[in-house]
Amino acid sequence: MSEQPKKKSLGFNILKNDSTSGHGGFGVGAISLENVSPVFVDIQENDVFVDIGAMHARSAVEKGIKFLTNEDEVPNGKPYWLVWVATERNEVGPYYAGVTGCYMTVDREARRGYKLLPDHVNKMDKAMKRKIIVDHMDEKSRKLLADFLKSHNEEMWNNSSDLLKTVLLGQ
Repeated sequence: MSEQPKKKSLGFNILKNDSTSGHGGFGVGAISLENVSPVFVDIQENDVFVDIGAMHARSAVEKGIKFLTNEDEVPNGKPYWLVWVATERNEVGPYYAGVTGCYMTVDREARRGYKLLPDHVNKMDKAMKRKIIVDHMDEKSRKLLADFLKSHNEEMWNNSSDLLKTVLLGQ
């Protein structure tokens, strides 16, 4: 039997800077995720951490879990917020430009979890478009996130919009 050549994949591309150098060829219009980071807020443990594996739903929280779209099917799920944080640079310096939160639960013992994948994708897109959507998060989680962002890079926190600080800190 002869082997057939593999088809060229047109899957999702992650590009750094402008790989096309302005020539307008293959890959033009692909989305750059270079300045987006997934940040988890563990509500019960009062912990906040970055897990880059979440970019492809392969974070430590998500590995080995079958996700369902009905939260009632995961009654013992541990709650998390997956927060997409997009950074940008302006004339003042780097800042947190887009911040959006997505709710999910994980029952590690049952290997089941709850999340709405379309919501996660849409919220990542909104963060990349420099939107701040965290008002649906509980106050404790917003405060944990604010403390984490400030301690992670105080200059970026100081350069960020007053809207972000107000929404996260409730001031």
